[in-house]
Amino acid sequence: MVENELSKKLSEDIKNSMKSGDKNRLDAIRMIKAALQKVLIEKGANMKPEDEISMLTSESKRRRDSIELFEKGGRQELADKEKYELQVISEFLPKQLEDTELGAIIDEAMKSTGITTAKDMGKLMGAIMPKVKGKADGKRIQDMVKSKLS
Repeated sequence: MVENELSKKLSEDIKNSMKSGDKNRLDAIRMIKAALQKVLIEKGANMKPEDEISMLTSESKRRRDSIELFEKGGRQELADKEKYELQVISEFLPKQLEDTELGAIIDEAMKSTGITTAKDMGKLMGAIMPKVKGKADGKRIQDMVKSKLS
C-alpha cells in the first residue's frame, strides 16, 4: 500500500515520540494512524486528501463530545486525556479560520444564496460547509450562522 503524506508524518511522529519517551503523544498518534488505516482500507486507491481531513475532523469531534461527557460525569482525568488527544489531532488539521474570516465566508454564502431567515439554515450550512471543511468546527459555524440569521 502506498503511504500518503499524512501517513508518513504520523510514522515520523511515532518514531520521535518513541525516542523521546512521550507515551501520551505516542498513544494519541497511534490512535490517529489506526483511524487513517481504517479509512485507507475503506477507500483504497480512491482516497483523497479530503478523506484525511474528514477523518481528522471526525476524530476531533469525537474527542470534544467525550470531553463534555467526562466533565459532566466528574471524570476529569479522562477529560484531560481526551483534551490532550484533541490537541494532537489539531496539529494535523489545516489552520483554523479566525472569526472574521469565517464571518466573511458566511456573509458571502448568505449573499450568494439569498438566505436571510433561520428556516433556511440547513441550505445555508450546506453552502458553507464545503468551503470550510476541516478549517472550522461545525458547532462554531452553526452558532455564527444562527447569530447572523436572527
